Amino acid sequence: MEKSPTVFQSIYTSNYPKVMRLCLGHVNGDEAMAQELAQETFIKVWENLSSFREEAQVATWVYRITVNTCLLHFRRKKRENTVELSQQLAQPEAEDHLTKQDQITQLYACIDTLRSEQKSIILLELEGIPQKEIAEVMGLTHEAVRVRIHRIKNALTNCVQHENI
Repeated sequence: MEKSPTVFQSIYTSNYPKVMRLCLGHVNGDEAMAQELAQETFIKVWENLSSFREEAQVATWVYRITVNTCLLHFRRKKRENTVELSQQLAQPEAEDHLTKQDQITQLYACIDTLRSEQKSIILLELEGIPQKEIAEVMGLTHEAVRVRIHRIKNALTNCVQHENI
């Protein structure tokens, strides 16, 4: 693919919102860190644009770079032993029901407890990416992705229900 500012701008414009949401999911809503990861993703897209072989859709390629960038971030963080437990565990609520925002926060807190691969898969699923494309991004078979999504959804359901107790 031609490495030109126009081509890059088109890729950036059409993929930035999706990349940002995916990064936000990986960093449990930390907007500053998500912006940093999104920026790092698009730097890699620019650097590798001329080597893109067009064997997959551009969006799939960008998702793959995003997932790898996020996973690399967590590997570095783990190596440095700076991984901290999330402080966003649900605090006792005075109300009997959670607001929609509280439910979303709780869901992301549960997603944050998943292993990196599981987190990537479910965030792509929540983004509405077809499972066959998720399989391509993750380097798995479609059947493996279907099974993992089912298991992840069960784990998240249990986590969210446990938090509501």
